Amino acid sequence: MSATMQALVYTAPNMLAVQEIAIPQPAEDEVLVRVAAVGICGSDMHAYHGHDNRRPAPLVLGHEAAGTIVSGPREGERVTINPLVVDPSCPAALAGRPHLSPTRQIISMPPRPGAFAEFVTIPARNVLPISAGLDFRKAALVEPIAVAWHAVRIGLERLDQASDTAKVLVIGGGAIGIAAGLVARRAGVAGLWVAEPNARRRALIAEQERLRTFDPLTTVFAEDVDLVIDAVGATSTRAAASRLVRPGGVIVHVGLLPGMDGFDIRRLTLQEITICGSYCYTPGDFSQTLAAIEAGELGSLDWFAERSLAEGRRAFADLDEGTVAAPKIILMPTA
Repeated sequence: MSATMQALVYTAPNMLAVQEIAIPQPAEDEVLVRVAAVGICGSDMHAYHGHDNRRPAPLVLGHEAAGTIVSGPREGERVTINPLVVDPSCPAALAGRPHLSPTRQIISMPPRPGAFAEFVTIPARNVLPISAGLDFRKAALVEPIAVAWHAVRIGLERLDQASDTAKVLVIGGGAIGIAAGLVARRAGVAGLWVAEPNARRRALIAEQERLRTFDPLTTVFAEDVDLVIDAVGATSTRAAASRLVRPGGVIVHVGLLPGMDGFDIRRLTLQEITICGSYCYTPGDFSQTLAAIEAGELGSLDWFAERSLAEGRRAFADLDEGTVAAPKIILMPTA
C-alpha cells in the first residue's frame, strides 16, 4: 500500500482541492477503513463556506461514510461508520446519551480528519458490519438517516398519543427531511406530508419514495398536525411549525441554519406546545437505522447522485447553485 492517498481538502472559504496526503495511521483501538462512499452533509457545506470555526482550514471534511476495514483482525470487513467518537466511560455515555457528551469528537473536525479521502481512521467500536448485499452508497446513508431516526423517535415519544394516530409534517425535503419522512412512514403514522419548495426535488421524493409532498410557497396547508419535524431550521420554517402544530403538539427542531427568530412564543406557551432540539443519534438509533435499511424498511434509498472524489469541487458548487435535484451527493473515493 502506498504511504499517501488522495483527499479532498478544504483549504479556505469556498475552496477545495484534491491533494496527495499521508495515509492516517490507526491508533491501538482504531481501524483503517478504505472509503468506498461518503456523503456531502449540510455541515460540510457550512464549513466550506467558512461559517464553522470548529472546522478550520486546511481540513479533510466528510463524515457520512462506508467502506472496508484494511487493518487489524477485522481486515476485509465491509462496514458503515458511526463518526461520533465518545469516551465510553463519559457520564453522558454511561447514561445512554453519548451524543451529548461535552468531550465528543467527530471525524471531519479536529483532531480527527474526515472521510473525503481514500482512507480514514476510526475507533473499532464505531464501525458496524454490513451485509455483502448492501450497496456501499446506501450504507453511507445510515448516518444521515440515523439523524432523522433520532428526531422522529424523540418526537413520537413526546406525543400524548399512539404513533399510528399521529399526523406528521416534515419541513424540508433534503436528506434529513426525506429520511424523516421514511422513518415516520415506517412507524405507521396516520398522516404524513413533506413540505419542499424545489419542484425537481418534490418530484424526486414523490417518484422515488412515494411520499406526499407540497410546495409551502404556493400551497395553503390546512391540516392540524401533531408532530412537526423542522429539517431546515430557518426563520420561516420555525414560524410555519409554530403555526401548524396542534395545541399540545410537538415540534422537533433538527435543522441547523443560523438564527433564532420565527417561533411564536405566545402561541407555544398558551397552547402548551413542546419544542425539542434533536442532535445526532444514540448508538441504538444508529444500529436500528442500519437494521431497517438492511431489511428494506426505508424505501428504495435511490435519492442520491454519485460523483468521483475528483469531481468533489464541482459537487459542492452544484449544491451551492441549487442545480442538483437529489437530496444527497455521494462521493466515491475508491469504489
